[in-house]
Amino acid sequence: MALLEKWTPAINLVSKSSVPMIWQRHVLDSAQMYHLIPETAQRLLDLGSGGGFPGLVLAVLAKADRPDLRITLVESDQRKAVFLSEVVRQLDLKAEVAAQRIETLPPQHADVLTARALAPLDSLCGFVLRHMKAEGVALFAKGAQAAEEIRHARLTWAFEVEQYPSRSDSSSSILALRQVCHA
Repeated sequence: MALLEKWTPAINLVSKSSVPMIWQRHVLDSAQMYHLIPETAQRLLDLGSGGGFPGLVLAVLAKADRPDLRITLVESDQRKAVFLSEVVRQLDLKAEVAAQRIETLPPQHADVLTARALAPLDSLCGFVLRHMKAEGVALFAKGAQAAEEIRHARLTWAFEVEQYPSRSDSSSSILALRQVCHA
């Protein structure tokens, strides 16, 4: 958190208004995904990592009890990618940073995909199809419009979805998508 607070004024990792609520708004919101990662998962891909949410938080949690979990943080903003690399280095995390656009990244065949505040669900489904194993799970933090995003995504995509209530915001949820394919 000290690194995040230090770098935020220079590269806008999180909004200035959310800095005082960083633990509740960003860390807890990200950490609640950890228990949804299957025990058999070997590879996690965090899309649009930005300030490290949820990817860095998940890497910190995995360091102690999931050292086999390989985490890749995907961030196209070079300044944010440098920040992510610096945190990974300083905390000695088992994570790597891919400083490129999600669309140009070679298919990753990840067991788990995560994203928070990145894109509408219908756009995220395209990333799932490209980067996740067929038997994988995608975990997406969504706000109050989650039901509408699901409805809209189902116009183009077929998928199984479980919705978990957020522990950090009563109007938000975590969506767990499986078996994503074109409708």
